[in-house]
Amino acid sequence: MGQALIWRAVLRGFARPLITRLALACAFVLAIITIVPSASAQGVYELQINGEIEPILADYVANGVNAANRDNAGLILITIDTPGGLDSSMREIIAAILHSRVPVVTYVTPSGSRAASAGFFILISADVAAMSPGTDTGAASPLLEFAGSPVKVDDTLERKIMNEAEAYMRSYATRRGRNVSLALTAVTDAKAFSETEALKGNLVNLIAPNTQSLLAQLNGRTITRLDGSQQTIHLSNPVVTLHDMNGREKFLDRIVQPDAFFILLIVGVLGLYVEFTHPGLVAPGVIGGIALVLALFAMHMLPVNFAGLLLIILALVLFVLEAKYPTHGVLGVGGAISMLLGALFLIHSPITGGGVRPGIALAVTIPVALIVIFLMRLVLRSHHWKQATGAEQLIGAVGEVTEPLESAGSNGMVLIHGELWRAAASEPIGKGAQVRVNKIQGLTLFVEPVRAETPVH
Repeated sequence: MGQALIWRAVLRGFARPLITRLALACAFVLAIITIVPSASAQGVYELQINGEIEPILADYVANGVNAANRDNAGLILITIDTPGGLDSSMREIIAAILHSRVPVVTYVTPSGSRAASAGFFILISADVAAMSPGTDTGAASPLLEFAGSPVKVDDTLERKIMNEAEAYMRSYATRRGRNVSLALTAVTDAKAFSETEALKGNLVNLIAPNTQSLLAQLNGRTITRLDGSQQTIHLSNPVVTLHDMNGREKFLDRIVQPDAFFILLIVGVLGLYVEFTHPGLVAPGVIGGIALVLALFAMHMLPVNFAGLLLIILALVLFVLEAKYPTHGVLGVGGAISMLLGALFLIHSPITGGGVRPGIALAVTIPVALIVIFLMRLVLRSHHWKQATGAEQLIGAVGEVTEPLESAGSNGMVLIHGELWRAAASEPIGKGAQVRVNKIQGLTLFVEPVRAETPVH
């Protein structure tokens, strides 16, 4: 009994220091975790808004914001250089920003960039808005388009559109602490601001020449989130990761470019044209069908001007007529001019002013004109060709009687092109005589004797 008490005391003496040490170690680890930002808190997800704001770009930004939240990043940095874009795509991007648990910084960069129209709405929706020297923002008045061109609306509809845009901006700009009255002038008066004007007017929070300077200014900055809570940004050792588009987004983004859309449209029409004029080739029809479907998808995304489409259709009609009628190239030249103008008019937007480049339009127009005219001439010539396959090719052919046709209407046999055929004639024809095929009925050839012409002296 005494020995047991002794051993218990010895173990207690060893156990107490061990437990104390473990408790101290755990407390130290917890303190380190609490005081020092985690590795993920130092991570910066960079997303890029370049070019016109459209559905593919909106999906990319929304997916990037979701990925940053899923990975518990420390900051989301969205760089902006855009002339504007679609209202629906803009709202999708802003919704992702407003719902983000991770702080979002929007940054107009590099110098010479802009965040115009829809880009202005996105710029001021973030927790922190920043601009590079030599950039501008604003000019956010909404425009209503039809067929790629602005349309005039009545005063009531115009007021409805304007009032809704103003209310939408107020809904989040107030919570972000922006100068709402000044921001609304970008909508009502299409006012634009330089980076210094935007900073003085409390539209943006910072001016930074580059990303490194921006992150340095953000380190230790306390921001107010949309829900009113305070959060301090820790970026003592930031790791910036560019979240690029995935393969699907890159592919879709390429085909909605004006040059790619024009090429897909022409390839689709040309492929189907080749298949219809030369049935059985298969490959042109398959390629043309796929290209045309992709072009229709891009047409849904782009501000397509129907006048441009009509000019391209007119060009194809003129190419076909050039092949059919001897106009000495007048219709062909007219078709080339029509297609070239159609390409230049095809994509039109009062926001971007972008469209098919003249070099691409010319490089596509000339080969297409030559191909269409050449193929149509082949089709027209084939209508005058003698059929080269089937039994009809035997009409007019000369053969030799191998089994005599003894009386009118009786059947014999003739050898033509190395083949034996049942034959009938309107008069008796002996074996070995030369005969010519007049017509074919079923598997019977109707023939007549080949008579030698009497020379005229």
